[in-house]
Amino acid sequence: MINEMIMEFACKFADEINAKAILLYSEVVQDIKLGKDNKVNCDIILISIEDGKVPKNIKHLGKVIYIPNINFTRMSQVKIAIIKGISAGYFEKGDKVLCLTGIPRFGYLDSVFVIDVGKEFEILTSDNISDIFEGVYPEVFETVLNIALELASEGREGRSVGTIFILGDDEKVLQLSRQMIINPFRGYEEEQRNILDHNLKETIKEFSALDGAFIIKDNGALITAGRHLSAALEGKDFPKGLGSRHIAAAGITSVTNAIAIVVSESTGAVRIFKNGKIFVDIDKAVS
Repeated sequence: MINEMIMEFACKFADEINAKAILLYSEVVQDIKLGKDNKVNCDIILISIEDGKVPKNIKHLGKVIYIPNINFTRMSQVKIAIIKGISAGYFEKGDKVLCLTGIPRFGYLDSVFVIDVGKEFEILTSDNISDIFEGVYPEVFETVLNIALELASEGREGRSVGTIFILGDDEKVLQLSRQMIINPFRGYEEEQRNILDHNLKETIKEFSALDGAFIIKDNGALITAGRHLSAALEGKDFPKGLGSRHIAAAGITSVTNAIAIVVSESTGAVRIFKNGKIFVDIDKAVS
């Protein structure tokens, strides 16, 4: 009953604000019925846990954004969904997105809020949304982001880890970096070292303990790990309190078209950099 009332309100509210889409957590709407009575003039996009089953009563809605089943705050989960939606081409700068969330174990929606893509500081801190993912395949970005989020949440063998993933513009990135260790991916064919191969996930997590960055081609081929990024950012407006990994990520993305995803060893936060700036900051839930 509560879900249906909130959904009815959301449909009217979305129409009033000319929303591009309604983001709906599938895990908390098991009993909801969306039919002809719900007049929706925008897309309804489901947020679902990876490998989870989307309820049959809403499966027909079509688009689904999958997020990893990890211990991050609810706001961070929404950020992840928004980022993946931008990567997939669902959202653009200026779009308004109505988000409906709740706690799965309670089984009902309890929060409604509006995200203005590109303007909402709490979600996105870059004005250049259209070119954020230029040159990187969406499935590659999503796979790398998922691995980074898992590392941030779980660590490795009970220990916190910190690392950097650099995606795209690999030739220029290699020119502005140097190898710190023997390249563990050297000598393998591209299909054998592609990050889209799920069999490589544990290997990547193992190498995350190495100093330096992973360099990844736009198609997902891992070029190397343990790479020192030579470009450093010296901007006065760079956020205080962030360490050398974040400075290196900001530096390399300020002089290349690459995207950097940084896992903070000290806080477990995941930050995405583009054009020398933090694009989004995803906070880990407090245990």
